[in-house]
Amino acid sequence: MSKQRGLGRGLDALFPGSQGPQRDQSNEQEPVQEIPIGEIVPNRFQPRRVFDQEALNELANSIQQYGVLQPVVVRRNLNEYELVAGERRLRASKIAGLTMIPAIIRDYTDSEMTEIALIENLQREDLNPIEEAMAFKRLIEEFGLTQEEVARKIGRSRSMIANVIRLLNLQPAVQDFVSRGTLSMGHARPLLGLEDAETQLEAAQTIIEEDLSARDAEELVKRMAASPRQPKQKVQEKREFFLVEAEDRLKLILGTQVRIKPGKMKSKIEIEYYSGEELERIIERLSVEQAIAPLKVKGPLVV
Repeated sequence: MSKQRGLGRGLDALFPGSQGPQRDQSNEQEPVQEIPIGEIVPNRFQPRRVFDQEALNELANSIQQYGVLQPVVVRRNLNEYELVAGERRLRASKIAGLTMIPAIIRDYTDSEMTEIALIENLQREDLNPIEEAMAFKRLIEEFGLTQEEVARKIGRSRSMIANVIRLLNLQPAVQDFVSRGTLSMGHARPLLGLEDAETQLEAAQTIIEEDLSARDAEELVKRMAASPRQPKQKVQEKREFFLVEAEDRLKLILGTQVRIKPGKMKSKIEIEYYSGEELERIIERLSVEQAIAPLKVKGPLVV
């Protein structure tokens, strides 16, 4: 279940001057109403795009046992309610089969709705790094906040805000890797040192395919930044010159398809087999003393 905080009170701290129709001026707790889930529409200003289905199912199981422990916050919008905060609780309640949900009804402007949605998610650390970066950027560009003010509102350092926003300089495909968690921030930050989009993507794919550490990723980026990109035709010629003959010799010796995949940090030899018997035959063939003469191929080859 997600971390629970005093959400209603937190929103008061953000917007102390916003007086909802049911806001109690004597510091008493705001009234909570049970409202139909079917009458609540999503928050148009929600910055979060990815919701962990497994986490939602866990929250739904908790709600089935204990109910919704913290009310959602909504505002009236004609004949329906618009969600202000609590989308995970709302989604999980639907999964749990609830038809009613406890809610606090407040009166917010569109501008307040946007800022609340951004800051509530940022405070809960519910966003992936790219969603965070976009939320920080919106707070700065649309609401005129400085990086220092954003940092104060969500309890982070200004340098952290700056570093996350820089992730938006990554090319879109690499941003997608970060959004899905395929690349961590520690792996993604060094890629900002590569200005060419194609080189940046190539480096990201190498980091993922070869499962490089953050330090190895930094070294890879340094090497790629120090040497100009080779035209693809020259890369192909280099591959043919060093590797094609080696592949052909291995195919002939092993009697199956063989593919040599050179990498920047390590390389691989892929040997195909289609049954246990064929695997035993290949192993036996590889075990024959001096069956394979030394191959003149630059760089280490790892099976």
